[in-house]
Amino acid sequence: MPNPTLFPSFTHTLRSPHGRLLDLRQPQIMGILNLTPDSFYPGSRLSPTDETALLHRAEAMLTAGAAALDVGGYSSRPGAEDIAPAEELRRLLPAIEVLRREFPVAFISVDTFRAAVAAEAVAAGADLVNDIGGGTLDADMLATVARLRVPYCLMHLRGNPQTMRTLTHYDEDLVLTILRFFRDQLARLRQANGGQPHPDVLLDPGFGFAKNAPQNFELLRRLPELAPLGHGLLVGLSRKAMVHKFLNLSPDTALNGTTALHAWALRGGARLLRVHDVPEARQVVRLYEMVG
Repeated sequence: MPNPTLFPSFTHTLRSPHGRLLDLRQPQIMGILNLTPDSFYPGSRLSPTDETALLHRAEAMLTAGAAALDVGGYSSRPGAEDIAPAEELRRLLPAIEVLRREFPVAFISVDTFRAAVAAEAVAAGADLVNDIGGGTLDADMLATVARLRVPYCLMHLRGNPQTMRTLTHYDEDLVLTILRFFRDQLARLRQANGGQPHPDVLLDPGFGFAKNAPQNFELLRRLPELAPLGHGLLVGLSRKAMVHKFLNLSPDTALNGTTALHAWALRGGARLLRVHDVPEARQVVRLYEMVG
């Protein structure tokens, strides 16, 4: 059995240092706001200088039922260009500031693996740090999250966006490897937090990150095996290659397949779905709640 002091029971509420709450007693939706020119799904791209388009999409997502907005300035698609922290901040900070001004009660996540970027984003009003590296891509991230007392999403990844496609071989069972990764990173986060468990941690198994299509489908089937860690699961499947490439489609025609996999993710214990298409994902959650 997991050590209860290392893996506390998930409280189902994330508490922002700014006082905002994200209630995950029922599964919720996180809308994706990509401030990048090269995200894998062209329909998700927003220009950092187009404030009107950003606010329009954010408002549409919140109106459709998004409980959180995830703002990213660094594309993490396989083989993405590595941009400097200054460029990432140039894209992120004005967007977070305008979103905070126009939607003061919205729960805003910053999608970054860089500790300095995370700190500036939280200072600008971000409520959660969504780290694709799970603390492995920046040695200061875990200490920064602990110092800021900010909710944190810890994702499983091997390598980085530029190398992860070459790192899909696992010597041991895939899910066991992910469980051990989470165990070790949670222990490091606890150490950074003065020996106390960091409150408000989500885990993301990292679909598509250093995992090929068969591995992604295996992981989705076995999602309930992550439950003993005692943390809520964030799942990002929206329009990814495991949907569109498997079905011989493009990302812009992969909504139906995404919807089907969202249902499986909810069945497997997902508490937060990170999506491009909020209305459709919200429908899945509502129907799941009725069936479940």
